[in-house]
Amino acid sequence: MSINDELIWQQLNGDFCSFKAKVQTQNFCRNEMNVTGLCNKSACPLANSRYATIREIDGRCYLMVKTIERAHLPSKLWQKIRLPRNYAAALSKITQELEHFPKYLQHRNKQRLTRIHQYLMRMRKLALRSRPTLTTIKKKVERREDRKEVKALAAAKLSKSIEAELLQRLKQGTYGDIYNFESTAWNEALDKEQQAQEESEDEDEEELREMIEYCEQSESEDEIEDVADRIVPEPLPVKKRKAPSARARVAIEYDDEDSEAEAEPVAAMAF
Repeated sequence: MSINDELIWQQLNGDFCSFKAKVQTQNFCRNEMNVTGLCNKSACPLANSRYATIREIDGRCYLMVKTIERAHLPSKLWQKIRLPRNYAAALSKITQELEHFPKYLQHRNKQRLTRIHQYLMRMRKLALRSRPTLTTIKKKVERREDRKEVKALAAAKLSKSIEAELLQRLKQGTYGDIYNFESTAWNEALDKEQQAQEESEDEDEEELREMIEYCEQSESEDEIEDVADRIVPEPLPVKKRKAPSARARVAIEYDDEDSEAEAEPVAAMAF
């Protein structure tokens, strides 16, 4: 690092730098040419006359090289070298271009190239997946459309009520025989009435058919019952019971006279 670079770093580190982002642990650099993203003396692109970094532009990697010979031309300060898409070929290209640069810058540029290739691969994989698209919802426009819809419905109801009232007055003959109105609404009303009459007639015919079918079914059921009543069932044969067999009678003989005397009044009472 030259004396000029040392003075620049003292000024940026001590006083003020617009690219510095301070946090509690360490300081970061927001400059797009910073190879590491950290705010230190070796990684600062402003305080190093010989510097190199990797940038990704539209999916392609470029090696940005800064040399002291172009310090007097700010518009041509950085040389832009396009790297091949192949990772191994890009590494060899970096080694070839940064042959006389510090080893620290060579190693950091290769690390940066590796990280860029990794997130480009992830981007290509995510692009192949189907993801839902997010759209913004404009609440103000929705409220305006809702108000318009409510007003349109109210106007439609009002026009229908006016049309119905006019048709009713025309039917009643309020305006007399001569009137100068459009006949479209009147014809539509007549068509609706005719359709309603036809539908009612069809319903009456269907009810009449159902009644006729019901009556025919009931008559057929009555005829079946009459035929069933006329058919006399044959009497079932009755089995005769056998007469009971004659049992032997037992004669009781009384030896004593007293017993005979007692038996006579009992026999008389039985007869």
